[in-house]
Amino acid sequence: MPDSKSSGASRLSRRGALGLAAVIPLLAAISVASASWCFAHGYVLYDGNAEAHLNIARRILDSRTPGLEQFGTVWLPMPHLLMLPFVMRDDWWRSGLAGTIPSAVAFILAGTFLFAAARRAYVSQSAALAAALIFALNPNMLYLQSAPMTEPLLAASLAALLWATLWFRDSQSVLAIVAAAAASNAASLTRYEGWFFIPFVSLYLLVIARKKWHAVLFGALALFGPLAWLGYNWFYYSNALEFYNGPFSAMAIHSRELGQGIRYPSDHDWRKAAQYYFAGMRLALGWPLLAVAAPAALVALWRRGWWPLLLLALAPVFYIWSIHSSGTPILVPDLWPSSWYNTRYALAALPLAAFAAGALVTLTPARLQLPVALVLVAGTIERASICWKEAEVNSAARRTWTQEAARLLAQNYESGSGIIYSFGDLTGVLREAGIPLREGLHDLNHPAWDGAVGRPDLGLHEQWALAFAGDTVATAIARAEKSGRHYELKRQIIVKGAPVVVIYHRLQPATQ
Repeated sequence: MPDSKSSGASRLSRRGALGLAAVIPLLAAISVASASWCFAHGYVLYDGNAEAHLNIARRILDSRTPGLEQFGTVWLPMPHLLMLPFVMRDDWWRSGLAGTIPSAVAFILAGTFLFAAARRAYVSQSAALAAALIFALNPNMLYLQSAPMTEPLLAASLAALLWATLWFRDSQSVLAIVAAAAASNAASLTRYEGWFFIPFVSLYLLVIARKKWHAVLFGALALFGPLAWLGYNWFYYSNALEFYNGPFSAMAIHSRELGQGIRYPSDHDWRKAAQYYFAGMRLALGWPLLAVAAPAALVALWRRGWWPLLLLALAPVFYIWSIHSSGTPILVPDLWPSSWYNTRYALAALPLAAFAAGALVTLTPARLQLPVALVLVAGTIERASICWKEAEVNSAARRTWTQEAARLLAQNYESGSGIIYSFGDLTGVLREAGIPLREGLHDLNHPAWDGAVGRPDLGLHEQWALAFAGDTVATAIARAEKSGRHYELKRQIIVKGAPVVVIYHRLQPATQ
């Protein structure tokens, strides 16, 4: 006779489509409600990373030198690639909606795959529903899925990878291997922790595969993403590791900070790295969920759910390692230096905590599992969003000078005049002023940029300049003045806690 687990799995298989048909619209409704609220309050582009991701996607096609090089380095390309169908619509770019759409879709997929994986692992739709809703109702994830951020896409990729490996465990299907490899590549082209998953998944598949070549196939396919990024960096920067050790890398930024005497308390201190990360988890996930997740993990292990827990734990482990070794700190207000920075890193633990919490539902009789799941969800939801608070606090100065600079340019800039600026935070001024990026000259527009800043007496033709005082563009303007190319300082914007923003306009037309 078939055992109870096999019978339960068979019943779940018959009800699977119905369960997904209910969960997907529920997740979509949650996503739309949150995104609409953030959009209505103007929060979508508060985070500086959200602004940057949106503008990187835009410059791939809207640029003086459009093409693959505009993906840049350091940040992986998948989030920007997914924004391309939306970001060339001007009103969606200017409002940030172009970045919200792919993030929201990724959020829905993350909850759906987490539900499917938990249902397969626990043989319980109610346990799976609890896991999906604990993930989906977290206010920090809800904020990030409303903005052009990478966390929802990584969560979707990781949840899909978990589901595919569990599918392979049960079916030994080569299609499951292909699905796992696709999810792995999505993760490794979104964030670097996706690279960290590959050897662990390959080893797991090698252990459980009856045909070992299936594991080899996964490993070969999963390496496509990292190898493609290494090749891209080598082709465009003559350095396959440009993203790792180039001038804009976390390593280079950390080195410059050390040169200025800035050293974070968690730098090469494992105890403090763990302390700061768990402090971030407490704020991002909340004490109720953490208190439930710890004993629930033991229940999951008893249910033979060791692999899901291991896979989902890899992202938090990666971040603790990064905080220790890579100069990428997480800062929280109740630990020195009492500020907000990279609090979203703590959300890497959310899928793990949500999945583990779902295991508690399986301890109750089948007829009680749904109400128990709903009570569990209600009791573990964090009320505040530390990620939103970080974005709100850290962006206050940037939003002030961006709005003032954008107003001046919107009132005075004439199409075709040209404006030189350094790509980064200043790009938000062009977006808000409604100036297409192809009107601007920035540091990925080679060779025109090199001529403009290297020999401004010969190569600087733009009528407008937007700069931070003392940066490359401001220096080029000063050098141009010495050669007779006169620029008038139209506005100097001074905001406490921010670099001084300067806007110049050329008094005479450029000689072509």
